[in-house]
Amino acid sequence: MKSLIDNATRKTERVFLIGAELKSRTHWDVEDSLAELSELALTAGAEIVGQGTQKIEKPTAATYIGPGKAQELAQRCKADGVDTVIFDDDLSAAQGRNLEKMFECKILDRTQLILDIFAQRARTREGRLQVELAQLEHLLPRLTRYWTHLSRQKGGIGMRGGEGETQLEADRRKVQERIDRLRSELEIVRKQRGTQRAGRQRNLWPLASIVGYTNAGKSTLLNSLTGAAVLAEDKLFATLDPTTRRLCLPTNQNVLLSDTVGFIRKLPHGLVEAFKATLEEVVQADLLLHVVDLSHPHADEHIVAVDEVLKEIGADKKPVLMVFNKIDKFNETPLLARYRELYPKSVGISAKTGEGMADLMAELGVSLKPVREFVELRLPHGAGQVIARLHSVAQIVERDFDGPDARFKARIPPHLLSEFAPYVVQEL
Repeated sequence: MKSLIDNATRKTERVFLIGAELKSRTHWDVEDSLAELSELALTAGAEIVGQGTQKIEKPTAATYIGPGKAQELAQRCKADGVDTVIFDDDLSAAQGRNLEKMFECKILDRTQLILDIFAQRARTREGRLQVELAQLEHLLPRLTRYWTHLSRQKGGIGMRGGEGETQLEADRRKVQERIDRLRSELEIVRKQRGTQRAGRQRNLWPLASIVGYTNAGKSTLLNSLTGAAVLAEDKLFATLDPTTRRLCLPTNQNVLLSDTVGFIRKLPHGLVEAFKATLEEVVQADLLLHVVDLSHPHADEHIVAVDEVLKEIGADKKPVLMVFNKIDKFNETPLLARYRELYPKSVGISAKTGEGMADLMAELGVSLKPVREFVELRLPHGAGQVIARLHSVAQIVERDFDGPDARFKARIPPHLLSEFAPYVVQEL
């Protein structure tokens, strides 16, 4: 994979962005998408030199944009000393090869840029495996671009084969073998995650997964709720590796809160496939916390993009709590009211300042009700350790310390009921 930047050995790359205004898109769609592409390039460490667009009916087979426009932009890039040109859509192998000859510099498409960012951000072994798998699957059909120095077959009777084809086939086979090996390793990771999930489920703790558009504030929310030390930066895809932490709600019940990779418009299908081991946490969740950056001008489009990815991974039927984040960044109360009217099951918060977090915790207590046994207990006043234990694990509904014994009505997790069996008076 051709990386955009290597801080140790290379200078920041000068990048030019290109988008196509197809018949199915409006001018504003293209401008918004290019603005996001610019954010992605900055996240990867590039310097944006400029951008160009062309209105066309459909992509050109040879150069994606029209050949005349490609020549015009190529001259502009050469004059500006551009190192890399990034297209806002996926390019075929032929298009990439033709454009590299025309622009005489590196050509990347949107998927390659996202993969480059993922490669920089992945920290755990699982994350690196998933990124490498996505990179190789994207690279496999494009291998011909990397072997132009070898001889090519000329075609015709008696002229098939040759050194170039042999080298290409050998490399395709090596890449395919590596892909198969990565899939096997990720299958082991998936089984390990299943074992961990089964262990957590033995405690009958509900699982809530935080999903949302990249840079919506998911990691900040996880840190704020649970005290987790997850990296939270004002960048796209700041964190890739999933994190699960325990959260104790005001009802004295424990739930598991899981952070996931951020979604984005035009999220490459190969990335969704490669990150299925991570995204299984979303599929298995009892509740999805859909975090939305309400201060972003395109919050509606972000909601749609996340919903599309959830549908792709089979999690679109899950119960969802909409969490409208960053309300500290604007003073438009009517805006929040309008979104809460559109999404009745929602709450407005600021994960950074803590505003609205009490409402969120209360809503989680209502939405995540684990199976609990409602019982009445009678404990001697001298059983201080047992009473303390009851307060730490149960939801106390009523308490009465008058008389010779302390009396409680409490909701207790079934797997802990045996601890208090000697003191249970009746089931309620």
